Amino acid sequence: MVGVICDSARLGEGSRGVRFTVRWRGKLASAFAIRYQGRVYAYLNRCAHRQVELDWDPGAFFTTDGASLICATHGARYAPDTGRCLDGPCGRSGLMALPVSEQDGQIRLGPGDELHLSAEPHPPAGNSP
Repeated sequence: MVGVICDSARLGEGSRGVRFTVRWRGKLASAFAIRYQGRVYAYLNRCAHRQVELDWDPGAFFTTDGASLICATHGARYAPDTGRCLDGPCGRSGLMALPVSEQDGQIRLGPGDELHLSAEPHPPAGNSP
């Protein structure tokens, strides 16, 4: 299923991301989209280490220098373009990437057999240890 996440203008380079909800493996899951080095990337909003949401404030996924994504709970850092763990207790695990495209001024999810766009924007659930 392909669905519109947001307008392209909502994603600034290395700045706040856009949260949204997907149905993944039969359950609702928090996800987010970001722009990094001119391209759009999307991931499940789930730290590879503790399975908590990454953002400390809704949409705040980047480190202060905009070079990596960071988990607010314990500081694990991830590469924005691959989701690969760069530093921290996530080990070799990384973020679960979601298929996205940008066309006609919109960020779109899909296609993906297990993915269905459920809502936009997604309200924050907070981080729990």
